[in-house]
Amino acid sequence: MAAYWALFLALALSYSPLTQASEHIHASSFRHRRQTLAIPKTLPGTWTSKGCFTDNTGSRTLNGATFTDGKNMTIENCIRFCDSKSFIFAGTEFDCDNFIQKGGVAATSTDCNTPCTGNTLEPCGAGGRLNVFTSGKPPPAPPSLVSKVGNWTALGCYSDAVNGAPRTLPNAMTPPGSLTIESCTTTCFNAGFQYSGTEFSDLYIHALESTDCGSSIASTGVLSAVTDCNMVCAGNSSEFCGGPNRLSLYNLTGAPLPAGVPQGGNAGGGTSSSVFPVTSGLPAPWKYAACYVDNAFGRILTTQVIPAGPTMTVQTCVAACVGQNFTLAGLEFADCGNTLVDGAVPAVESTCNMGCAANTTEACGGPNRLSVYTATGNVTALPVPVAQTTNLPGQWKYQGCLREPDGARVFLLHNIWPTNNTATACLNQCAAFGYPAAGMEDIWTGSECNTPCPGDPIHLCGSGDRLSLYFWNGTMNVWHTPTNTGRYEVFTFLEKGGTGVPNATGAYELDLTLTKDFSKTWREMHIKTDVFCSGSIILPDKAGRQINVGGWSEQSTFGVRLYTPSGSAGVNGTTDWEEDFTILSLQVGRWYPTAAMLSNGSILVIGGETGSNAAPQPNLEILPKPPGGPTLVDLDWLAELILITSIRPILDPVTFDTIKQLPNIPAAVDDFLGGRTYPLEACPYTDPLQILICGGSGVNGGNGLDNCVTIAPEAPNPTWVLERMVRYLKQPHMIPSRRVMPCMVALPDGTYMIMNGALLGVAGFGLARDPNLSAILYDPTQAVGQRFSILNNTIVARMYHSEAILLPDGRVLISGSDPQTDDGVTFYPEEYRVEVYIPPYLNQGFTQPQFNISVTDWAYGGKFTITNVKLFQGTTAAIKVSLVSAVSSTHGNSMGARTIFPAFTCSGTTCTITAPPNAGVSPPGWYQLFILDGPTPSHSAWVRIGGDPSKLGNWPNLPGFTVPGL
Repeated sequence: MAAYWALFLALALSYSPLTQASEHIHASSFRHRRQTLAIPKTLPGTWTSKGCFTDNTGSRTLNGATFTDGKNMTIENCIRFCDSKSFIFAGTEFDCDNFIQKGGVAATSTDCNTPCTGNTLEPCGAGGRLNVFTSGKPPPAPPSLVSKVGNWTALGCYSDAVNGAPRTLPNAMTPPGSLTIESCTTTCFNAGFQYSGTEFSDLYIHALESTDCGSSIASTGVLSAVTDCNMVCAGNSSEFCGGPNRLSLYNLTGAPLPAGVPQGGNAGGGTSSSVFPVTSGLPAPWKYAACYVDNAFGRILTTQVIPAGPTMTVQTCVAACVGQNFTLAGLEFADCGNTLVDGAVPAVESTCNMGCAANTTEACGGPNRLSVYTATGNVTALPVPVAQTTNLPGQWKYQGCLREPDGARVFLLHNIWPTNNTATACLNQCAAFGYPAAGMEDIWTGSECNTPCPGDPIHLCGSGDRLSLYFWNGTMNVWHTPTNTGRYEVFTFLEKGGTGVPNATGAYELDLTLTKDFSKTWREMHIKTDVFCSGSIILPDKAGRQINVGGWSEQSTFGVRLYTPSGSAGVNGTTDWEEDFTILSLQVGRWYPTAAMLSNGSILVIGGETGSNAAPQPNLEILPKPPGGPTLVDLDWLAELILITSIRPILDPVTFDTIKQLPNIPAAVDDFLGGRTYPLEACPYTDPLQILICGGSGVNGGNGLDNCVTIAPEAPNPTWVLERMVRYLKQPHMIPSRRVMPCMVALPDGTYMIMNGALLGVAGFGLARDPNLSAILYDPTQAVGQRFSILNNTIVARMYHSEAILLPDGRVLISGSDPQTDDGVTFYPEEYRVEVYIPPYLNQGFTQPQFNISVTDWAYGGKFTITNVKLFQGTTAAIKVSLVSAVSSTHGNSMGARTIFPAFTCSGTTCTITAPPNAGVSPPGWYQLFILDGPTPSHSAWVRIGGDPSKLGNWPNLPGFTVPGL
């Protein structure tokens, strides 16, 4: 296994608390493999996966039997169902067949991204997509339209109930057993009807197979192409049983109808004068309301709770609606709801004349009629829905009904809200995530924009392959394109160490003043245990030591390592890393811990795993270890480890109790709960405190997020503000910039440079693709939605284990990338090249300002002087002063990052700076002090703020460790 190069970088300056951590990867299973959707390795019998296929409501890829299970759908259950019906293809969503129908073509595997309800680790297709499986058995003879069954003769394929038209055959029947042409014609014959039709009806959320009967053919039913009747019978896969809004129609010839049989509906009911609505014996407070016209513009109750069948009565329908907390029940088809929709109007009572199958004296509606019962005493009937064009949020404007291409989606991101979708909710969600185009549709129904929104039935939400389309009327995102974008410079190469090439140590000190003499630029140092995925911070002791804790496995996870800078510009240091886990170690092993400096000057070590690819370590500890036994503090929410979700507590620094809970972190527009998985970048900035988080991926992993979010956690009602990142696609067009594994650097002017990472994938083992080569700048002083500027591009792919860090001269040092291999295939190389980025404030060529400082140990609230301030563009009236905290950058996260703009006054060439007021604003530690002449920063001077209150300078007083003192 290739090893990672990224160096322990301690700048060879006096008090140089600006470092990067070295990490080595060992051959092992990998922590960042997330629980993404996957086909089970073992399937029932001889079944295997054929991949992801297109599917749409107008032409189903698999037309055979249908299997639905809202709670227990799995690939295995679907396969077993199809196998039991002797089909050789199975598809999740939910279908079976012996042939892949015309129009069903292979799609990208990632398109099938909807988790199965019974196993959320398995894919069950998606809107317009099927995961298809095959038993490998030879297919039977293809299905055909049966031309004659006994005395019944096929008339062809007829349209049925198209766009709300009346039914071609008005009487719905339910044959015994699974549907076949034989069972359908027999049922209609026994009920005394001349015509029989079979149909696979896609009128509802769940598909219905039905038999329709009649004494005449309605004028709205017209002969259609025989290929439209393309769905096989559930009970006989060699026969076609109609199709969506299509009937395989048969006429009784050569035999009389049975004498004395009343023509009836709903699986055997009658239409005699003895048919009445039920007015007593219903569960209180239910009662009969009226007979209503159904399907004039669409179904007036849209939720069918049980299929029409031989056990149907008014009582069974009402009981089913009660069981699902509905207040309205309607029969012919056992429908439920809380309002009538689609322009429902009362009908003549005598037209609800079909007897229920299990009690023919009870009225179960009629042809295009519903017998409606209510639990409230009232019936609310809503008008025919229309597209919402008024009272829209923000600057949205309705554009019309857009037809999607066959088998394709116009918008790749979508939310499935089957019970509460509205135009307003959809538009608000899209606007919140910076998307200026939005569309609503019901992925299961219809062929025009004629489907009511489930959460707002007086307005339309598209339909099967139609979108109710809206655009933002104005500019939603302003992405700046400055002419001065800065530039990259590649200035040297570095050999990787540790588990990589022989004789490398994996720890180095870099002196930027000696880059022209490679033999002196890098000083080799040494580490004793594996620091892969450890945590680091810079200590507030007078030497500015770096502490590194945790690591890869076994004793490495307990490691506590210390390094004391000892060089100066042009002079290599002589000190090395110090470590002995037998006498100084963490209380528990930690892989991927976080380290932070507390306000009292002690070191917080929190979270991680018990070892590489092991269980979470849901606790924290303090260094130096307080006296006594174990001092671990258990925190149950840490069991989520690297996943940032709704658990975002602010802790009391003494008791570690949760004193405030922040709202969920927004992620992607199609992720309602939010939360972000590693890797992302979090960078606290400014006073008052705000937090900036950019990129990463959602809880399902893999797809990079294209936004940054900010929050002021100490505000009375903290709220996340979301803004979309950007990158060039091709000038002048810009697209949002998805980015997993980003790096972010706080710059001295208060802006933040974001670079590195990938558009898709996760960390390590070749799992990331499409490196994001662009750099962008975030300026929090600009208006929300206008804070991003596009910088320059690199030619170096920097993904997993790449780092970026601010240099004292205002440049940014960029290094690393260890994408590893994917089963031995290398897509992107391990990077030895090191770059510096010249930000725009230096690239314009202005001379950097200068100053002198003599007192570099600052007390809180004190006033400290810089002298000989020399400016080259402006005057002291226009300068700014910034303090950028010392950080240790690892895995793209800068532990300890903080930017402060302190108060100051100037007189002549002398400026007096007021130190931060307390440890809550500025925890004890080292900061780079910059002055800015207009946009141009000076070289920094290191100052220590808050001293060493926990006396870390005397710790650890153990053999083999050197302490700098107080």
